[in-house]
Amino acid sequence: MAISWISALKVIPWGDVIEAAPGLVKGARKVFSRTQAEPVAAPASASDAAQSPAQRIEQLEAALARLGEQQQAAAALVESLAEQHAKVVDAVEVLRLRSKLLMGACAVLLLAVGVLAVQVLR
Repeated sequence: MAISWISALKVIPWGDVIEAAPGLVKGARKVFSRTQAEPVAAPASASDAAQSPAQRIEQLEAALARLGEQQQAAAALVESLAEQHAKVVDAVEVLRLRSKLLMGACAVLLLAVGVLAVQVLR
């Protein structure tokens, strides 16, 4: 079991993972801070009633623009995480194939040792 973990650690492109990690963390913090810093829109109050419809539309357009920016940042972060996930999945697939090959080689060696043992005992 320990050998498979060691192989897994060798196959994963750690240089790429480590290189991408600061950008992922920075993007995640940026998205998180934006969503936490902006208060949820309050219901219409007396001060909002004094605003003209044009002012309300401008405020709503600005809020919509901010939401669009947040959505784009979140989408970029998800895309980056998906790329990292794909690399890990590829590495696991390589390990799966190698382990099958190793099991086959062990079976062949076990068979060869059994045949040799039978010949020696005769």
